[in-house]
Amino acid sequence: MIETLLILFAPLIGGLMYGFERKLRARMQNRQGPPLLQPFYDMWKLIDKQAFIVNPYHTILGVMHFITLWIVVAFIILGQNLLYVIFLHLLSTIFIILAGFSVKSIYSHIGSNRELQAMIAYEPILIMVAVGFFMKHGSFDISVIRENGALLASLFLLFLAFLMVMQIKLKKSPFDATEAHQEIVGGVEVEFSGVFFEFIYMAKWLEYAFVYLLLMLFAGNNIFLGIGLFLGVFLLVNLVDNATARIKMKHLLRIVLAIGLTLGMWNLIGLAYV
Repeated sequence: MIETLLILFAPLIGGLMYGFERKLRARMQNRQGPPLLQPFYDMWKLIDKQAFIVNPYHTILGVMHFITLWIVVAFIILGQNLLYVIFLHLLSTIFIILAGFSVKSIYSHIGSNRELQAMIAYEPILIMVAVGFFMKHGSFDISVIRENGALLASLFLLFLAFLMVMQIKLKKSPFDATEAHQEIVGGVEVEFSGVFFEFIYMAKWLEYAFVYLLLMLFAGNNIFLGIGLFLGVFLLVNLVDNATARIKMKHLLRIVLAIGLTLGMWNLIGLAYV
């Protein structure tokens, strides 16, 4: 029953996290900030906006991006295979990339190109994280990972690499070049409008649920460590976002592939010889 409720309300939980994050970021910048429920006010306004369909493929792919992400979050909550979760998440990203390429807007094409490059950078790290859990527990099943002890110490280098992935997926500085509003007018989402943009907007909330649910796996069955990880990383992500400037896409690839993959490989090599 609890799992069903968590799945049904996953987008709303992600929306609350997004709203609290905006409030926290405003406080860090010495501003009042929007209300906690501002994301839901924005969503309600989008319902009244006129929806313009550029082409049916663009719209369908955007909706499929949202639906697939929701399924990904559901699979994590239900304790399914972690590799399936990662590959299904990859599919959801491919849907939004194809949606960007299906229209003529140059901004949309640039956004899709950047999403594709970012995916090349972070996807190997997500797979290495899954391999790390498998090497410790002998299973990719999330339910098995949750039932065992915390792996933060033994997978610490992979944990650091995963923090880099979080900055990319949540589009936070210094790795927010995929969105870069000042450069590409929102990137891949630029041609969505009305209720169809609402699906893309809620998909961002599901990304929050996705990355933080994966983060909690490092705590295993230690609830207090899991809560501590969530709060600490939530604060860290926003501190880094406020304290750094966006870097270029080529630098994102260079940093994540060089540092992230190196950290992950050293961790896996260490596990192999323990």
